[in-house]
Amino acid sequence: MGISGLKAAFNILEKWGCNADQMQAILRLPKATFYKYRNDPDSARLDRDQLTRISYLLNMHQALRIVFENPDNVYGFMRKRNHNPYFHGRAPLEVIESGDFAALYETFRRIDSLRGGLW
Repeated sequence: MGISGLKAAFNILEKWGCNADQMQAILRLPKATFYKYRNDPDSARLDRDQLTRISYLLNMHQALRIVFENPDNVYGFMRKRNHNPYFHGRAPLEVIESGDFAALYETFRRIDSLRGGLW
């Protein structure tokens, strides 16, 4: 999943409207490494934490694709304010852009639960 997952994660984050700083924080990549991997993803050497972050991003995207048919919702959901517990009026992207692993995990759990068993 490493390199192909990283490429997919970059694509998803871009479609979610993330800027470079947000992507770096979410993926836990230092600035120079981020730009190196963006320009040459095949050179990526990812650690377990980064691979897990990528996995959560890919699974969030998959869950959103299952729940929503409209691409505007699939890609726009992460920027929409959410007033459910945990988000407290923040957009999911605002929560995960902190780069905090627990925030990424908790956001993944809540988005994944939207599927409600839908496959």
